[in-house]
Amino acid sequence: MTADPAGLALHQRTLSELAWGLTKGDFTSRELTELLLGRVAQHESLNAFITVTADVALEQADRADRARTRGVAGPLNGLPIVHKDLFCTKGVLTTCGSNILSHFVSPYDATVVERMAEAGAVMLGKTNMDEFAMGSSNETSFYGPVMNPWDTKLSPGGSSGGSAAAVAARLVPAATGTDTGGSIRQPAALTGTVGLKPTYGRVSRYGMVAFASSLDQAGVITRSAEDAALLLRVIAGIDRRDSTSVDHPVPDYVAGISKPVKGLRIGVVRQHFDEGLDPLCAERVKTSLDALNEAGASLIEIDLPSIGLSVPTYYVVAPAECSSNLSRFDGVRFGHRSADPEDLLDLYCRSRGEGFGAEVKRRIMTGTYVLSAGYYDAYYLKAQKVRQLISQDFKNAFERVDVIAGPTAPTTAFAIGEKTDDPITMYLNDIYTIGANLAGLPGISVPCGFATGLPVGLQLVGPHFAEERILACAHQYQQLTDWHKMAPEDFA
Repeated sequence: MTADPAGLALHQRTLSELAWGLTKGDFTSRELTELLLGRVAQHESLNAFITVTADVALEQADRADRARTRGVAGPLNGLPIVHKDLFCTKGVLTTCGSNILSHFVSPYDATVVERMAEAGAVMLGKTNMDEFAMGSSNETSFYGPVMNPWDTKLSPGGSSGGSAAAVAARLVPAATGTDTGGSIRQPAALTGTVGLKPTYGRVSRYGMVAFASSLDQAGVITRSAEDAALLLRVIAGIDRRDSTSVDHPVPDYVAGISKPVKGLRIGVVRQHFDEGLDPLCAERVKTSLDALNEAGASLIEIDLPSIGLSVPTYYVVAPAECSSNLSRFDGVRFGHRSADPEDLLDLYCRSRGEGFGAEVKRRIMTGTYVLSAGYYDAYYLKAQKVRQLISQDFKNAFERVDVIAGPTAPTTAFAIGEKTDDPITMYLNDIYTIGANLAGLPGISVPCGFATGLPVGLQLVGPHFAEERILACAHQYQQLTDWHKMAPEDFA
């Protein structure tokens, strides 16, 4: 475990450094929680939170302090975290950033929430997000856009933008997120944080409100690869309540990060360094790859021939699944209900029309169309076939290399409002991340420098269940650089 550096303010410490400080008795969980709740209130203008659970947090902090005194502390005992607001949390508002769930209080905890609580974590609140995780800028939220701490005129990315902004602004050391097409990794890149998307099925989806069931995956946003390993060790593993959860051994991810990169074969995707990539971003990514090469890794150029079809494939598969998943929000059982409906059809139409935002409606309509009679074969079935081609490309590549590396996002953070009128341009923000979701592979984004004063992310993708490998590579890179230690000036 990392020792806490002397003199470093508590809010600047990583999760692992805070854990060490709590173990030594340098401060209590109550003191840490009160400090961070104060920062959350001080920086409310970032709009990173939908709900702040101060009373719950202080109660959990006191419980953690008592457990430590009794010598029964869990692996996350007393450590503050926040949850993206699509993880169900018992007795707490769970909105998915949508008007249709603006009054929904969950009667149970998601598995991720449950496991972190059992490990002793302290929940400070629920973070803002694109509505039902549909977006790449956190601008589709019913609660308004989140601001990027590096420049509050810019987007922090999405859909896990609230979680990423909260971690980047040092309001909290770690957060949960979800990644359907890049929604952990892309905001991590745009905010200078670490974003880990595990293998599909590695972490339970139980209690995680569904967008696209074959693509959604829970993960974490932290400030270091070591912290991501610490959290993954707690939340990974089989869950009998989730039929997509995989019964696969869970290694000690924290112990595994010490493995050196010497001899590691890193595949560099030729298609990712095209004209769509900002030249400064490309330069920072190549510099980071050179650093890994100097540390003993070998760089091998590879091709993913079908990867250029990942965006159109995703925007057939994901809307199709969302149109099915969101059909449950009908104004009858829970969620927003329109006033004084004339009949059942009017109840359905107005409840959904009033409850859903423009982007969610756009995707529901697209998904319903591609699943309709006469179009299923032409669109949805063909997209699933192309998805298999993309998966096979990755499989072929991993016969030659151990890890695939490249940029996380094509540009640095963009202005709020800059792309809202052009959905296609917005969708292209996930052009480098979607492939891993379609193939169900683990991926991580780590800070690798700055372009015009804004963070740039390096993405590492591994074979199925190779989280230990990509975490080790990311950690070793962070031993060579200090990019992940950089904080926005106004939040340092």
